[in-house]
Amino acid sequence: MSKTDEIEDSSAPLIEHLAELRTRLIHCVVAFLIGMIICFTVATPLFNFLTHPLCEVLNERGQDCGLIFISPQEGFFVAIKVSLLGGFILAFPYIGMQMWRFVAPGLYRSEKNAFLPFMLASPFMFLLGASFAFYVVTPLAYDFFLGFQQFGAEGEAVVDGATSAPLSVVFQGSAQEYLNLTIKFIVAFGLCFQLPVLLTLMGKAGLVTAEGLGGVRKYAVVAILVLAALVTPPDVITQIILFVVVYGLYEVSIFLVARVEKKREEQLRADGYYDDEAEADVDLMQEEDGK
Repeated sequence: MSKTDEIEDSSAPLIEHLAELRTRLIHCVVAFLIGMIICFTVATPLFNFLTHPLCEVLNERGQDCGLIFISPQEGFFVAIKVSLLGGFILAFPYIGMQMWRFVAPGLYRSEKNAFLPFMLASPFMFLLGASFAFYVVTPLAYDFFLGFQQFGAEGEAVVDGATSAPLSVVFQGSAQEYLNLTIKFIVAFGLCFQLPVLLTLMGKAGLVTAEGLGGVRKYAVVAILVLAALVTPPDVITQIILFVVVYGLYEVSIFLVARVEKKREEQLRADGYYDDEAEADVDLMQEEDGK
């Protein structure tokens, strides 16, 4: 067999993998488009559902819940954005299944058993974060923002010697602006809730350790503060909530990585690959360095 034939034979599996990847991606795109079309047909009820946090805050203030379109095309783009979000949520289980079916054949049975729980935990944690943002954070944020409305006091005001009605500034929100901010909350918290899944998976792969994560805790605090300032509106309440939640998830991640390391150590000890004397020497050297 010539060297050219060897190269061609070795490239065949790569071409097959690329062809399979293309097929999986096409299936994902088709599923997303189908989900988007389904959500587009019920875009109005979905949008009404997304306005519940705002409506509750306005009802508590004795105001009508009404959003306006400030441009002719705004209604169409609102429906498109609602469809994009809903279509992705509907298609995500199928997209995740396609990703798993592409990756799984290249994994050992033990690797499949280790990786599959993280595949299942990821969408659950995203939905948990999105729900927390929608039902807890969003109402608090809009209550803070709407607190800056100015209602005219009873009586009349005198301006340049003339009698006029008192100043009254009330909320008349743009539907598109409201949707943009709400989606930003949902996506930001959904992604932040992936932190334990990501760090635990990295700990499973040996890329991070509980001791290492604990050692960079002060840097993590600064990074979380910067993240909270970037992904949330400029109000202190929302930033504090995001910081507390993400930092709590960081501490949970350290605990989960420590459990992963403990299980790995127990497995190595059971298999006879773990050297207790070497580990004791390492601990002694670390104690001496600390002194």
